[in-house]
Amino acid sequence: MAELLRVQGYAATGIQQLARTAGAPTGSIYHHFKGGKREVVAAALRQTGAVYIQLLPLLLDQHADLATGIEAAFATAADDVGHTGWANMCPVGTVTGEIADVEPELREVAAGVIASWVDEGTRYLASRGLSDADARAVTYAVLSALEGGFLLARGQRSAEPLLAAGRAISTYVATLPVTAPASAENQST
Repeated sequence: MAELLRVQGYAATGIQQLARTAGAPTGSIYHHFKGGKREVVAAALRQTGAVYIQLLPLLLDQHADLATGIEAAFATAADDVGHTGWANMCPVGTVTGEIADVEPELREVAAGVIASWVDEGTRYLASRGLSDADARAVTYAVLSALEGGFLLARGQRSAEPLLAAGRAISTYVATLPVTAPASAENQST
C-alpha cells in the first residue's frame, strides 16, 4: 500500500486498487478499516514511518565519521531516485504534500510520523556524539533536505539537488562539536 502512495499519491490511489494490492476483497478492507481509504492511508503512513526511520542508522553506521555518512546517505538517495525513473521516494512526503491543507486527520497522522522521525533521529545523532540541540537541528535539516531534494530531483530529473544538499549538510555537521558516543565511553572503562 505504501508503494502505491509513494508512486501515485493519495488522490490517485483508490480503495479497490489498495484491496487488489493487498490481495484482499474490497469488503474486507472496509471491514477492517471502518474509516475507508483515509484509515488505510493513516495506517500505511504510520507503518512506513516506523520503517523509514530505521534507514538512518543503517546508512550512517557504516561510517565512523558522521559528516561523511550523511553525504554518502544523500548520494545513495540520489542514486535511488535516479534508478526509479525519478519516482516519488517517500510515501509520507508525497501524501503530506498532497493532503496537508485538505485532510486534517491525515495531516495529523503525518505530523505524528514526522515528530517520531525527529525524536528518533535526535536520539540516534546524539548517540553518535552530537549535543541534543545539534542532533535535533541536524535531524530537521536532513529530513527537510531529503524531502525537498526528492521534489527538486524529480522536477529537474537530476540528482544534483540531493547531492548538493548532502554536501551542504555534511559540511555543516563537520563543524559541530562531537563527543565520544556513549558506547565508546563504556568500552574504555
